[in-house]
Amino acid sequence: MSKKNTPAPKENRDYRPRATSSRSTYLLAGIGVLVVALVIGGFVWNANKSYPDVDEKVLAENAAFIVGDPITARATVDVFEDFSCPSCQQFEAQSGSALAAAAQAGQLRIRYHLLTFMDDRSPSGSYSSRAAGAIVCVARHGDVKVFDRLHSELFAKAPGPDAESDLSNEQIAEIAGQAGANEAARTCIADGAGVDEATEMADQSRQQLSNSNKGKVATPTVLVGGQPVDGIMDGDGWVGDLVTGGAST
Repeated sequence: MSKKNTPAPKENRDYRPRATSSRSTYLLAGIGVLVVALVIGGFVWNANKSYPDVDEKVLAENAAFIVGDPITARATVDVFEDFSCPSCQQFEAQSGSALAAAAQAGQLRIRYHLLTFMDDRSPSGSYSSRAAGAIVCVARHGDVKVFDRLHSELFAKAPGPDAESDLSNEQIAEIAGQAGANEAARTCIADGAGVDEATEMADQSRQQLSNSNKGKVATPTVLVGGQPVDGIMDGDGWVGDLVTGGAST
């Protein structure tokens, strides 16, 4: 039996073998090196970035409420909070009464800075700002006792992480009335008349907090002399330390 001859495949005259190009490989490698360099450079830049000292004048002018006698006080304390911050709610429950008592006794002067950067964590998207605005209204028209009660209630009634709603301006005004706020303060709260001022003050205070912590902003934070106080989430012992002059910063 004879074999059939298989015809040879036709040559593709248009085909020209080429070596695999390394250009794209080099390009991708170069991009990778550049990204790594930028990331490392960013870390180095942040680590070496200098921040201005905390500005005492800015802190004094942009506190939403100030309590305590500046003459008898043994220390001036800057408290940074956000009404939508769960840790701030805990901080208020632990230390709020001790702070109020120290201020009332003339032992501490306390400047409350009510930040608003956690607005978006509240169901309305504005609880921090509106609650801070209510405190500004009380500062304009109220007294220290009204502030203490309203400040505490706004934290007690702050929306939790699973809440579907939070307090309206009218409800905040009603709570303020129960705390003893006069008609002018209640109207200011219901109308949201203090929100813009509260937001502007919060922005200024937040920048000072950033300066004190080299760019980091967290609530609650307590500053004395522009320096953070340690142990503020470990109960209210730190308040007594400030009164006796033994606070660690």
